[in-house]
Amino acid sequence: MKKIIIAGGTGFIGEYLKNEYTKEGHKVIIISRQNNHLNWTDSKGIQLALENSDLLINLAGKSVDCRYTAKNKAEIFRSRISTTQLLGEAVKQCFNPPPLWINSSTATIYRHEEAHANTESEGIIGHGFSVDVAQQWEQTFFKFELPQTRQVALRIAIVLGNTGGALKPLKNLVKYGLGGPQGNGKQMFSWLHIEDLKNIIDFVVNNATLNGAINCASPNAINNKELMHSLRQCIGVPIGLPAPKGLLKMGAMLIKTETELILKSRWVYPEILLQNGFNFKYPTLVSALNDLN
Repeated sequence: MKKIIIAGGTGFIGEYLKNEYTKEGHKVIIISRQNNHLNWTDSKGIQLALENSDLLINLAGKSVDCRYTAKNKAEIFRSRISTTQLLGEAVKQCFNPPPLWINSSTATIYRHEEAHANTESEGIIGHGFSVDVAQQWEQTFFKFELPQTRQVALRIAIVLGNTGGALKPLKNLVKYGLGGPQGNGKQMFSWLHIEDLKNIIDFVVNNATLNGAINCASPNAINNKELMHSLRQCIGVPIGLPAPKGLLKMGAMLIKTETELILKSRWVYPEILLQNGFNFKYPTLVSALNDLN
């Protein structure tokens, strides 16, 4: 049995990981703002939880699925930077800290790219609010010098699962007849089945040479037009109306989100994982959708 600490573990990914690790017989401690978990305000309790633990996973951060108002932007920054800072200070205080700290990051750190995939070695960092968040998040994480703790930042693409994330709203668009290309349909969609995310974490745990930033995405990204076509086939909807950029902007305002989540071309390639022998259980979108349908 391992003692696993999941910070920010009440969201879509955190709940999945907690359930899977619990089924495997591990002890899981969640850090969150909810009353039935270890609270972020309890710095001493967090340090005690980290003592003699086997793994720390930090997923904390306000969802970016919102309007980028000044207030929301500040909270997106704060919820990532302050929690990572707090955890780093707590790990430093431990006599027997966790041997591995995995911190969430995002594939959005790379620029809008339609010509070729971004790898860890040759990827080009982008610019703008979302990229600034990702860079400061990783900088805060890696500034800690922790000789007893290996540090890995997972640059996670859009995670697909049945209990949350992007899949349900995408399926709803298709069901209501809006399953055509969004924008020009050429923007790339890098994605990852949630089970493969868990498998990646286990792979990192068992490969002590892995550290630094790692791309977490299927090796087979597709463009938006292909994405919507695959969703229509999966659900059994023959046609779908396209959504031009102007319409998407109006729709985003109505549902209080940003078009960047749809129109930015996220194209990342998991170079480090593949070079080290990781095998994706769901390498293609069709295989992932068939499992999740």
